[in-house]
Amino acid sequence: METEGEQLCEAARNGDVAKAKALIESGADVSFFDSDGLTPLMHAAKLGHTDLVKALLEGGAPWNALSPSNQSAGDFAMDSGHQEAYEALLNAGIQAELILGTIARKTKKNGDFEGDYLEDRVTFSEDKLMDSDSKAVMMAWEKPLMEAHAKAVCSGGGNVLNVGFGMGLVDTAIQQYGPATHTIIEAHPEVYARMLRTGWDKKDNVKIIFGRWQDVLSQLESYDGNLRSVLPLNLYAYVYHYVCHLCYDIFSSYSVKVAS
Repeated sequence: METEGEQLCEAARNGDVAKAKALIESGADVSFFDSDGLTPLMHAAKLGHTDLVKALLEGGAPWNALSPSNQSAGDFAMDSGHQEAYEALLNAGIQAELILGTIARKTKKNGDFEGDYLEDRVTFSEDKLMDSDSKAVMMAWEKPLMEAHAKAVCSGGGNVLNVGFGMGLVDTAIQQYGPATHTIIEAHPEVYARMLRTGWDKKDNVKIIFGRWQDVLSQLESYDGNLRSVLPLNLYAYVYHYVCHLCYDIFSSYSVKVAS
């Protein structure tokens, strides 16, 4: 007899929203992995069942869970060409990260969560940045979002600042707009070392500052736009912010001038 988790996966594959909601309400595990290592959300995303994707997300399905091949639901949606499902997942990720970002900033007052991240080991693959627990910190399917942020922050030209290099998605996009100067703050030693290995320090308009942004404020100048990619902890382990978001308020509160 199938478990509720298996039934939920079947409903996800069939696009049966009513059955999926009934199973979720009865307590089915939305984070269940089937024998193929896929979650109900991955099945729904892979087959383009957008309404089912939304129902699972509303039921608490983890959008950043990874399959044995290190693919998330977003990867499956993107690879299969299901734009609506992909956008639903992307929007869910943005909302979650903004909420968790607020929580993380408040809880930092009671502990050095960011320091824990900086001591963690990270590994790089062609399309992911992962922590020592094999949890995805950043994934290539976020590239369209990063490019949109880069376009917005570079709209005024001039001098641009980004905090947190990660996989380099947003910084690569920023470079396409040819800013006068492009300053990157990176605090993780392994990410910083990779930046040097891949020649980011050799780019004419790039200045890399190693350290936490809180500790290098004296080295910052005036910028026409800035982005922050945040990688702190959440209430359980790490709040892995895989979206960049504008943070003029953060820098202005520390008397770093941001040009209007």
